[in-house]
Amino acid sequence: MELYSSTRIAVHRLSPLLSPLSLPALSLPLSSFHRCCSSSSSSSSSLRLPARLRLAHSRSRAVFFSCRSMAAMEGGGAPAAAEAVAAPAPVEDLEDVGVGSVRQQVVNLVREALAATVPDVEGLEPQVAQCGNPKNGDYQCNNAMGIWSKIKGQGAPFKNPNAVGQALAANIPRTSVTERVSVAGPGFVNISLSDRWIEKKLHQLLSQGVGAWAPKLSYKRVVVDFSSPNIAKEMHVGHLRSTIIGDSLCRMLEYCGVDVLRRNHVGDWGTQFGMLIEYLFEEFPNWEEIGDQAVGDLQDFYKRAKIKFDVDAAFKDKAQKAVVLLQGGDPNYRAAWKKICDVSRKSFDQVYKRLNVTLEEKGESSYNEYIPRVVKELEEKGLVEDSEGARVIIVPGQNIPLILVKRDGGFNYASTDMTAMWYRLNEEKAEVMIYVTDVGQNQHFDMVFKAAKRAGWLPANESELPRARHVGFGLVLGEDGKRFRTRSSEVVRLVDLLDEARDRSKQGLVERGREGEWSAEELEEACQALGYGAVKYADLKNNRLTNYTFNFDQMLDIRGNTAVYLLYAHARICSIIRKSGKDIEDLKPTGKLQLQHPSERALGLQLIRFGEFVEDAATDLLPNVLCEYLYTLSGMFTDFYTNCKVVGSEEEVSRLLLCEATAVIMRECFKLLGIKPLYRL
Repeated sequence: MELYSSTRIAVHRLSPLLSPLSLPALSLPLSSFHRCCSSSSSSSSSLRLPARLRLAHSRSRAVFFSCRSMAAMEGGGAPAAAEAVAAPAPVEDLEDVGVGSVRQQVVNLVREALAATVPDVEGLEPQVAQCGNPKNGDYQCNNAMGIWSKIKGQGAPFKNPNAVGQALAANIPRTSVTERVSVAGPGFVNISLSDRWIEKKLHQLLSQGVGAWAPKLSYKRVVVDFSSPNIAKEMHVGHLRSTIIGDSLCRMLEYCGVDVLRRNHVGDWGTQFGMLIEYLFEEFPNWEEIGDQAVGDLQDFYKRAKIKFDVDAAFKDKAQKAVVLLQGGDPNYRAAWKKICDVSRKSFDQVYKRLNVTLEEKGESSYNEYIPRVVKELEEKGLVEDSEGARVIIVPGQNIPLILVKRDGGFNYASTDMTAMWYRLNEEKAEVMIYVTDVGQNQHFDMVFKAAKRAGWLPANESELPRARHVGFGLVLGEDGKRFRTRSSEVVRLVDLLDEARDRSKQGLVERGREGEWSAEELEEACQALGYGAVKYADLKNNRLTNYTFNFDQMLDIRGNTAVYLLYAHARICSIIRKSGKDIEDLKPTGKLQLQHPSERALGLQLIRFGEFVEDAATDLLPNVLCEYLYTLSGMFTDFYTNCKVVGSEEEVSRLLLCEATAVIMRECFKLLGIKPLYRL
C-alpha cells in the first residue's frame, strides 16, 4: 500500500488552496503579508498582492486538494535563492510569548508543521538548529531531506526535498513568534523571529524573572554523585574538578526544575581504616582526650600510618584484625573510625565553604547493610559466577569480570557501587544517575552500568529511563605539562590553592587603588569572588574531557575568556545603569524596549537564547557550553555599547532596559557556574 493516496492529499492550515511554488518569489515579513492579505482598501499607498495570491483568513482547518493542484510543488529544482512562504492564519494569542526556551517553542511550531505535511510518516522529530548564517534567519528546520529519503518512490506528492521544505514552511503555524519563513537549497526552512516578539521576551525576563525561560527536561529526579574525597586524605585537584563540574551540573539541572540529590560518596569504609585506627591507638593511647589534635594534618597522618603498615609486619597484622573488629561493630573501633571521619569532614568543609558548594554525604558505609541483599538478588537472577574463589559478574565487551565478592568473602568498590545504584533506583527513585569522576574510571563505570543492564535495573536502550551516565574529566596539569603538584612532588592542598587565588586577586585590587576606596569587608568580598570564580571558570570553560593547564596568571587575567574579564564586564553594565541616574526598577513596568539597531537585535536574540544553551549544557553534561554562551554574550554587549549610545540618547530608556536584561542573564550564568557576581570593580 502506498504511503500517500494518488487522488487527494490532506493538508492542514493551508487556505485557500494555493501551491507555495506557484507564487512568485517573495521576501516579505509575515506581518506585512498578513496586512496586505487582509486589507480591503484599494489605495495605492497600501501594500496589496494580486488577487490570485490573496489568502483567506479562516481558522485552522483541514482541507483537501488533488495531486493535480500540487503540480507546481512537484516540479522544479532547488531555487538559487531562498523563497519566502506565507504562513497560515494566527492560531495563538499574539501577546503570548510562551514559556521555556525559544528553541523549544520553535520546535513546537515545526512539530505541528510535520504533522500537517506528512501525517502518515511516523517517528519524525523536529530537527531545529540555529542558522549558521544570520542573514538567512534565526533558526533552521532541517527535516526535509530526511523526510524525502523516507517517502521517495512511495507516491508522495513531492518531487524533491525542496518541495518538502516548501510544504513544511507553508504549514508552520502563524504566530507572533515568526516574522519570516523562507526555503533555501534542498529544503532548508529558515525561520526569522519577530523583532516585536523578541522585545516581548525581554520584557518577560524583566517582569517575570529568568525562571520563565527555563527549559523542560524529560526527567524529574536526578542523583549527582560528585566530589567524593577519601576520608583521612587531603582533597586534591582531581576532587576540585569533580566538585566544580558536579556543582555546576546540579545548578543547571535545578534551574530546569529537576529535583537534584547532591550526593557526596566519600570513601569512608575499607581496609585502610584498620591501618588508620590501629595507628591512632598506638601513637595516641589517650586519643579521646586529645580530640582532633590526635589526627592533626590528615595527609601527614595517613602517610605515617602507611609507612608503618609497609615496614612493620606486626603492625600490619594488627591492622588487618582491626578491619574485622570495625566491620563487626566493636564500639571502640567504631568510635575511632567516627573521629577520623569527623576530622576529615572539617577539612573538606573548608574547601566546600570557599567554593560555596553544598552536598549531602552518603558515603560507602551508608550502603553496607544493603550489600548482602543486593548480592543475593543478583545471584537469584543467575548473574553471579565463581571465578578463582571470587564471586563475579561477566560483563559483555570486557576481558575481566566485575568482582562482586572477593576471595576472602569481603566486599569492594564494585559491591558498593552496585548497591548504591540499587538504592538510588529503588529507595531514592532516581530517573537519572550521574557520576562525576576522572576519565580513568571509565572502564569501572562501564562495567557497573552493563552489569546493571544485565540485572534489568537499566534498560538496554540508553535513551530510555532510568539511565546512568559517567561524566568523565581530564587531568589538571602544571606548566611543565605533568600532573599538577608542588615542587616537592606533593599533592597540592585545595585550601592553599584557593587561598592563593584569593590573595593574588586582592593584590591586583590593591594595585588598582581599591583598598583606599572600599571597606575591608568589600575588598575581601571582591577578592574572594574574583579568586574563587577565576579557579572555577578556568576549569569549566574547557571541555571537561580534556586536560587543562593550571596557571594563575592566565586565569586571573583581566583580558580574554576569564572570570575576571566577565565579572568586570558585568560591573561595567551596572555602572552604566547607575550613571544614568534612573531607577531601573521604575523603568521595568513602564519603559518600552525596542530593538532598532542591528547590534540591539543581535544582543536581544542572544539573550533570549539563554534557555537553549542551558538545555544543551545540561543535556550533554558540558558546562563549557554555558561558558561559551556567556563569553559570546559579553562580546555582543561590547558591540552594542560601541555602536549605540545609551546614557543621554533618545533611546536611553530602551537601551537601559537592554543593559539590565544583559546584566540579569549574566548574573544567572554566574549563578549556574557557581560564581558570585560583582556590581562594581
